Amino acid sequence: MAYKSIFLDLDNTLWDINQNGRECLEEVYHDYEYNRFYPTFEEYYAVYLPNNNHLWSLYSQGGIDKEELTIERFLAPLRPFGVDDPEYAKHLSLDFLERTTRKTRLMEGAKELLDYLKPRYRMHILSNGFSEIQYKKINNSGLARYFDKIILSEEAGINKPHPDMFTYALKNTNSRRDQTIMIGDSWDADIVGAYRSRIAQIWFNPADACPDGFDPTFTVRSLKEIKEIL
Repeated sequence: MAYKSIFLDLDNTLWDINQNGRECLEEVYHDYEYNRFYPTFEEYYAVYLPNNNHLWSLYSQGGIDKEELTIERFLAPLRPFGVDDPEYAKHLSLDFLERTTRKTRLMEGAKELLDYLKPRYRMHILSNGFSEIQYKKINNSGLARYFDKIILSEEAGINKPHPDMFTYALKNTNSRRDQTIMIGDSWDADIVGAYRSRIAQIWFNPADACPDGFDPTFTVRSLKEIKEIL
């Protein structure tokens, strides 16, 4: 198939959310003196991370809204210590998210891949992240010049993996379904979503996880492998 359009996920496909987010959380841990609650940052992170991942999964599936995600990911680790103030969590979230926009670490091989793809394809970001943050991350990381359109779920009113999100992206980028391929790291949001929308997929799977229910069109463990496919 001669692909002409590429949809790319942002977080953990291009922008290193694990490392960038971890650095910001460690800053928060020290600046807000969370050693009152957790003796080490590692102990705090071990509580925060699985809860945060669970909440993002619920948000992607429409199980919770943005406000609940914002509040719960910061309050859940503190409730055992008597902190249960939603306004405090909102303030902390704004601080944390603004810190993330200043982080620019990309996934290994991301820039090299984009340099390779840019002359060959029309490229568009397709992300579930918060609009006011994603634009800043894209601009500050030097990614904006690679993309024709930035398609964000918050603006579309639909999250990946819902098929309507992919249909929205196709329409708004003037892309044909049979000439488009999705590149992403999230099995549920990116790969299942594209598969159910009859769009080809490249699963960026550095952990070598097992697919669930079907085999994606392509699977790679490093971004550089994509140059052998496209």
